[in-house]
Amino acid sequence: MIDDFIIEFDKALRTVFARAPSDRPAPGADLPEGELDDAERGHAAGLMRVNHCGEICAQALYQGQAITSHDPAICEALRQAAWEETEHLNWTERRIEELGGRKSFLNPVWYVGSVAMGLAAGWVGDRWNLGFLAETERQVEAHLLDHLGRLPVSDTKSRAILEQMKADEIRHAETAIRLGAAELPMPVRLGMRFASKLMTRTAYWV
Repeated sequence: MIDDFIIEFDKALRTVFARAPSDRPAPGADLPEGELDDAERGHAAGLMRVNHCGEICAQALYQGQAITSHDPAICEALRQAAWEETEHLNWTERRIEELGGRKSFLNPVWYVGSVAMGLAAGWVGDRWNLGFLAETERQVEAHLLDHLGRLPVSDTKSRAILEQMKADEIRHAETAIRLGAAELPMPVRLGMRFASKLMTRTAYWV
């Protein structure tokens, strides 16, 4: 148990403080930098900071869910999704740097809260665990679609990253449904949306 704790704690430290790895090249890396004025650059950096926070939360959620799941197939699906979210972390962090922005100061807070939510989802059973995963991905997909509409038109590099992230999130939700995800009750879905809005509105600025 001590070894497991050390492994999970190391994952947390790496997620919040270290540069995430990526096997895939960042989408849009070969595209020219768009012409952005200072306001557009700051806005794009704020949006990408929010997306980076979302990926921090996703890592924590999957970590908590995998710890409490007892089904090997579900654990493997969570690990695969977590790896792709790790790549998203890499892409969004690099893009924030290219735009001259910074990561959220509250990333450790988002991480701890999301781990707790993931543990709770896993404890109530695997069907609900998968349901939580599917609903999370649906909400992230909607959030990315909103950001695609709010990005400066000339910021094609950020747009390419968000398009690939959206495609990955859709696939994660489909995988969860295929494995037997339960439909979450409306109050739970509304609570998740409220928490998501709180995080996104705060992370844009802090």
